[in-house]
Amino acid sequence: MRDFSEKNEKKGLLDSPQIAANKDFLQSIGVFDLIDRLCNEIGSFESLLFRGLNIFDCTTIDEIMDTAVFQINDLFNPSFISFLWKPIQNREDVTIKSYQNAEAVNLNIKISGISRFEALFDGSPDPVNFDLWAEQHKDAALAQALAEAAPNVVIPILGPFGLYGIILVSKKNNNEDYTEKELEYLKQLVRFISHAIKNHLHYQQSLHDVKTGLYNHGFFMTRLKEELARIRLYNYSSSLLVLDVDNFKNFNDNYGHLAGDRALECLALMFKDSLRKNDILSRFGGEEFTILFPQTNEQTAWYIAERLRTNALQMKIPWDVPLPSVSVSIGIFSFSEVEAVLGINEIINRADEALFISKRNGKNCSTVWNRELQDKVSAIVESDMKNGGTQPPLSPRFVEAEEK
Repeated sequence: MRDFSEKNEKKGLLDSPQIAANKDFLQSIGVFDLIDRLCNEIGSFESLLFRGLNIFDCTTIDEIMDTAVFQINDLFNPSFISFLWKPIQNREDVTIKSYQNAEAVNLNIKISGISRFEALFDGSPDPVNFDLWAEQHKDAALAQALAEAAPNVVIPILGPFGLYGIILVSKKNNNEDYTEKELEYLKQLVRFISHAIKNHLHYQQSLHDVKTGLYNHGFFMTRLKEELARIRLYNYSSSLLVLDVDNFKNFNDNYGHLAGDRALECLALMFKDSLRKNDILSRFGGEEFTILFPQTNEQTAWYIAERLRTNALQMKIPWDVPLPSVSVSIGIFSFSEVEAVLGINEIINRADEALFISKRNGKNCSTVWNRELQDKVSAIVESDMKNGGTQPPLSPRFVEAEEK
């Protein structure tokens, strides 16, 4: 459409009597060549904008990468394209996705982090020739680690917190080098890709706990509220688990907070690997976790809780010195259409009451909430207060503002 418009505009310009009268002069000073170059640049910018908007229309990281690969492959036809990025910004863990001739492939890229690329870009978005950089920095190990990706050009994904990731682009299938004009276009296109990936990562990070990578408190509360609405509509049962690491303060005091962080990370990974895809696992705060089991009855929730509790005891925590195993206490509350009208505060409070009884029963156990248990908790609270207690035993961490 643009080419047709440009041809008509140019023809209309040349048909102008004033232009026709001075055609030879204008030709001699290069005016028409300039018009051709400007038309080509406008077409290039429009192509770039069109491709960039296609990338911004993507809603998942996989869609962003698939679309970006299609765009780069359509323009330059490289043999390989690889994306390396950090899903959690303050950790070195790297996610890698590679393509060969626009088809997803598993390449043996042996790299555990991208921090070594920080100095390569130093805040600049410009593509870098990988072979030249590796030779200058004598980094044969890095070149070997990325050998299967055959990187020719390395492009950064930069954000306000530094390097988010990199894109490796190999030579073209015809083995031609990229021209300066192609590299400039690629740099501008990757800016769209970079912003799309950054926006996605920032959105994901707003939903996840930085330390463990699990869903955070805010996302969990939103998801629980949605689940209660679904239960009221479709009348089924779901369950909530509240898990607390036993004696965690003593663990931190004896082995240090970094070791405590590692224990939480290991627990989070173990919990995640033990659950179904649609279960909602979150770090609720400190050493507390919550798990929402949609469409799960009380008996099934108890079996899952016991499996998680047993797995926690058997879990090894890699550290510089041997660390003891950790145990968890668990409270369980199952709710259907009748209980769903209670609202999220009371739902969480009942699971917390069950957790409280697990703690009072010696820890490292699972307790299912029932009405008798609620009376027992009330009696214990009253007794503790009469004996000089100044704080109720149930943690205020679960108390939320009243639902609007």
